[in-house]
Amino acid sequence: MPPIPTDYRSFIAREIGPLADGLVDCLEQTAPEVAVRVNRRKLRAAGVPDGWLPEVCRAGERVPWWPEGCLLPERPDFTHDPAMHQGLYYVQDASSMITAHVVGALAGSLGDAPLLMLDACAAPGGKSTAALDALPEGSMLVANEFDFRRASILAENIQKWGSTAVAVSRGDTGRFRRLPELFDIVAADVPCSGEGMMRKDAQACAQWSERLVDECAARQWEIVENLWESLAPGGFFIYSTCTFNTRENERIADRMTADLGAEPVAVLLPEDNGIVVDGKGRMRFLPTRLRGEGLFMAILRKPGGWTPTLIRHAASSPRREKKKCRNRGSVAELQPGARPSSKGSDFATLCSSWLRGDFGFTLRGEALYARPVAFSQIHDLLDRHLDLLLPGLEVAALKGRTAVPSQPLALTTALNTAESPFPTAEVDLDLALSYLRRESLPGSPDSPRGPLLLTFRPQGLAAPLPLVLLSLSTFLIYKQKTPGQGYCLTANLYRN
Repeated sequence: MPPIPTDYRSFIAREIGPLADGLVDCLEQTAPEVAVRVNRRKLRAAGVPDGWLPEVCRAGERVPWWPEGCLLPERPDFTHDPAMHQGLYYVQDASSMITAHVVGALAGSLGDAPLLMLDACAAPGGKSTAALDALPEGSMLVANEFDFRRASILAENIQKWGSTAVAVSRGDTGRFRRLPELFDIVAADVPCSGEGMMRKDAQACAQWSERLVDECAARQWEIVENLWESLAPGGFFIYSTCTFNTRENERIADRMTADLGAEPVAVLLPEDNGIVVDGKGRMRFLPTRLRGEGLFMAILRKPGGWTPTLIRHAASSPRREKKKCRNRGSVAELQPGARPSSKGSDFATLCSSWLRGDFGFTLRGEALYARPVAFSQIHDLLDRHLDLLLPGLEVAALKGRTAVPSQPLALTTALNTAESPFPTAEVDLDLALSYLRRESLPGSPDSPRGPLLLTFRPQGLAAPLPLVLLSLSTFLIYKQKTPGQGYCLTANLYRN
């Protein structure tokens, strides 16, 4: 790690006073903590008892502010753990898991009504998946990211988590001014100077300067003003950074109170957690006081009477007609049983049998997406005003007269496993690792054509869980030249 800038020690001492004691030494001399958050909702949907933990968690300690988080004694090889690729856990700094606790607490204060939430600066997806863990049943999340590459990573992680009640958009937060008073909760983990990441990110050390701090503060206020318009009266704004200075933290929160009329909110926290809380409920996470990286969070409420967004925007049936969406070309909205003359309508009927629940379908290019009917009107608004990278659950790619199931379908909690829509084959750890390494998989000339769902049984589970959907029609099956090796499915696999 590059050395921390020489002027940072005096800067942060001026900014946060006694809280800076030992901070720079901690950043320079200690290693970052490793933590994961368990996807309890997916496990429950699969019938897994609450007491089960992935193998990586069994030697760890629970995160004080989120019981589904585990602090690990060392960093394992996550890349080659099938359970992570199944979406059974997410590698996330423990400090950031406070999002789940806060969202759950705010939802409880609203009577656990279904909520519409925006995570406005969402990549790579840690806080979005944490929010999905904590939102009440029947809620929906919109996750947005400005950077195209990071937005793609966000979409991948969201799909792996398994929820169907989510959309991913990309673009500047100014787009959300087009959606006034829409969201019950808005979360903004804004771009910042990254002081809290200096222990784990070399770039955070190399790029830091006092000038950068001031530039970030200006950009953060612009983001806040953009997003405040989209927050419903009586809704909650969660403002957070991964930096320590007051210019990007308390001063922004104070300005929200002074200029926007925001009301500070405090949430109840577990005891003996190490979090520093001020008189306005604002939280600081300092690596000198707890096992996590640097983080600041303030919770504020917009004045006014609150009515749940999903009640104000009552759900309507998906539209069947073709419509134009800005910057995205034509979109066909399909329903199971729609007229065969509608492009993809026959596929909608087929794909609806793959899912549990009431879904409409959207065709974008050759990709078919499923969206819960309960959120159809919200999706219409998002279609008109946002650049949606992920407009729903991607269920299939249409290839001529064939609907090729997409990988996100294998990992969704809505997969209709009870009626076994696809042939299924359980693989052991060696075969699962072969798949993850993109190696050949064993097969035979009489292997079934079409979709094949590969499952894997993590240690301690009574039944296997989905790992990947493969299209065997795209495999080349050949006889191994080495005697006794039998047949093999080539590594040239079709992967959606």
